[in-house]
Amino acid sequence: MSKDYPVPAGFLERETEVKKSRFIARVVPVSSRDEVKAWLEQAHKDHPDARHICWAYQIGRPGAAAEAAMNDDGEPSGTAGKPILSVIQHKDMGDVLVMVIRYFGGIKLGAGGLVRAYAGATEAVLSVVDRVIQLPLSRVILTMTFADEQPLRHWCEQNSAQVDQVDYSARVTAEITLPVDRNSELCAFCDARGIDYSFES
Repeated sequence: MSKDYPVPAGFLERETEVKKSRFIARVVPVSSRDEVKAWLEQAHKDHPDARHICWAYQIGRPGAAAEAAMNDDGEPSGTAGKPILSVIQHKDMGDVLVMVIRYFGGIKLGAGGLVRAYAGATEAVLSVVDRVIQLPLSRVILTMTFADEQPLRHWCEQNSAQVDQVDYSARVTAEITLPVDRNSELCAFCDARGIDYSFES
């Protein structure tokens, strides 16, 4: 599914320390609750001795998320998940999960200190993660002669389109994905060569 809003480009981890407590913040792109669950399971496997693994995520467009959730994982209510989510919401980024893994350093931080520590850890990782915007895509099925296949592949290379699948029988059938804003150029190319095409909805 393509997205016209910023999402994290990939996994990133950053560590901060507050009064001997270690805060390891991880950010990952997610598009479903199942993905969130899988990443949380991985964090627990990677850090079985951590005192807390707190998290928050939002799925969907920033400012109008389809789904959001947070968890304090044993920290005092509102001192971990909420500040993590608050920083996420200020970053204008969608489909994002931030987990903050805490190793207790022996010094209590108090509620205000915890809020600042979790917000700070989230800020540390979100301020450096790369963002990507995936523009809306079209899927198109094309039917053509064998002679048209190479010109089509060349056109795709020049126009940020991807050839997903090619089947050969009496004619060549190709499935391609391309940015929506190239649709009219593709139609013109196909019409000029007599290539049949249909857009999948």
